[in-house]
Amino acid sequence: MRPLVLVALAQEARYLPVDTDLVLTGAGLTKAAFATTRAILDRAPTPEQRAELLVVNLGSVGALGEHHEDVFEPSAVINRDVDEDLLRALGLPVDNRIELGGAGPVLGSGDAFVAGGEARQALLGRCDVVDMEGFAIAYACRELGVRLRMIKHVSDSADEEALAWAELVDRSARALAGAYRSVVGG
Repeated sequence: MRPLVLVALAQEARYLPVDTDLVLTGAGLTKAAFATTRAILDRAPTPEQRAELLVVNLGSVGALGEHHEDVFEPSAVINRDVDEDLLRALGLPVDNRIELGGAGPVLGSGDAFVAGGEARQALLGRCDVVDMEGFAIAYACRELGVRLRMIKHVSDSADEEALAWAELVDRSARALAGAYRSVVGG
């Protein structure tokens, strides 16, 4: 397997080995979907080549509960911006959960940065941790037939503390680099 590492922002990748095949997706679902698709197709244009690729998505997340901490691999990811009940009421198909195979909590991805308030409250019960790229990366990998390992580190509590992300992310970057080394055997 050839690893391709996808990380939203450079601050999360600062301790990765210099020879890492690294793509910075940018923050948000749209940027992550485009960057993921482009990176995969640039490196592996055919289905046979894509079968040899392993996307490793590393990133920091905010936790909605106190029992979520440190490094983990999510069990599933949802797009937290999708109103599943409304789509079902309209008779539209809902494809809003991707099983990832990890033993960790459910990740909810969306374009809004969660820093407490009503947005955080609305997510309780739908997901356990939040980011801004995971669902888009998982969706692109699934559609293109590429194996995915998603590794996340809790940087904050998705409340007012999250506003200090720039100061908190260094701890996440160190933990994610260590987790990556264990995945690739380095």
